[in-house]
Amino acid sequence: MNNMFDIVISGAGPAGSKCAELLANKGFKVALIERDTNWRKPCGGGVSARILKYFPQLKKANPHKIDSILMYSGDYNKLKYTWKGSREYSINMDRLEFDNIVRNVAIDAGTYLFDNNLSYEFIWKNRQSIGIKTKTSSGTKEYFGKILIIADGMSSKLATKSGLRKKWKIEELGIAKCAIIEGDLSLEHKCIHVFFRPYKGYGWIFPLGNNRFNIGCGTFEEDNLNYNLNTIYNEFFKDPYIKELLPTRDYKAIWSASYPLPVLGVKKKSLYNDNIMLIGDTAGFTSPISGEGIHPGVVSGQAAAEAAIYALEEDKISKEVLKQYKLNSNVRKIIKNFKLKRSMVEFFYENSGRNLSNMFKLANQNDEYREIVVNMFLFNSVPSKEFFSEIRKLN
Repeated sequence: MNNMFDIVISGAGPAGSKCAELLANKGFKVALIERDTNWRKPCGGGVSARILKYFPQLKKANPHKIDSILMYSGDYNKLKYTWKGSREYSINMDRLEFDNIVRNVAIDAGTYLFDNNLSYEFIWKNRQSIGIKTKTSSGTKEYFGKILIIADGMSSKLATKSGLRKKWKIEELGIAKCAIIEGDLSLEHKCIHVFFRPYKGYGWIFPLGNNRFNIGCGTFEEDNLNYNLNTIYNEFFKDPYIKELLPTRDYKAIWSASYPLPVLGVKKKSLYNDNIMLIGDTAGFTSPISGEGIHPGVVSGQAAAEAAIYALEEDKISKEVLKQYKLNSNVRKIIKNFKLKRSMVEFFYENSGRNLSNMFKLANQNDEYREIVVNMFLFNSVPSKEFFSEIRKLN
């Protein structure tokens, strides 16, 4: 096959796949490079109903439905919220299944998938990147494109080699470990559990079915240096509150892995240059509070596709034209939202998590406070400064 393409995308996760789908639907020749389609990204797998707007094909997979959340502070004050009957259900899926579905949508649209290709370098000509080099079992491959889109994760080699951003510092990351486990659960099968810790970190139990669930925990920012991931992971399983939800020891581990993720928000000054765009985790499209990156990553993929379509149709591929990606209204909304969430993270973990604990106590006592807290965590609203002041007064 001719290795000349209109667009070459490195990374066939949700962000890269959505980008490829939209470009292929417009009739462009798209190469989608993936290191291993059998690889499962370590991730809780929870995502809001908004994702079904982008991938209605997921409904046919009959994903596990979620209609409530139970959150615990570091000292186990808890707050529960259910949206059954008032909002569309959220979903929780094994990422291997999820990624294969959305990738196949891109392939059905006409995208050329190149599996078992590890992207490691750009092809340069006259100081401009004109393609991507990959390593395969049969040797080196080269894929040439007018526009190159990098969607191969926060550890991307291409992101740093593009000159758009430097390697992440340990204080800019979250580090987590999770597993998919089968066995009986002493919890509601449509409720996700989130356990905030006294340090900067949290744990979770996300049901994947009646007897299958995803469990994990991690740290972020400076506490990556203060806590050992394997130690806190083992302690999480042994915690008395967790044991109440996992009443037996007869669990079968299907899979487990550790992973880093960006937690400081979108690197908005590192999104594009003359013919390259960074999307998804590669560019920091993961929520600073929850670490959820599927929906924002897909939004970034769609915005990059729209910028690329305009550039190709007008035959004007330049930094000035691709700036439309950063100026996309949905991207700007995510950048603003993540910035606000970053400021709230610092508040939550003050005094070993006392602010969060007091917040949950008040929410359980006062309906007005409850609505503020729920809207903050689940629906991206930002409380007033007075609200934060009232919480601090309780310490």
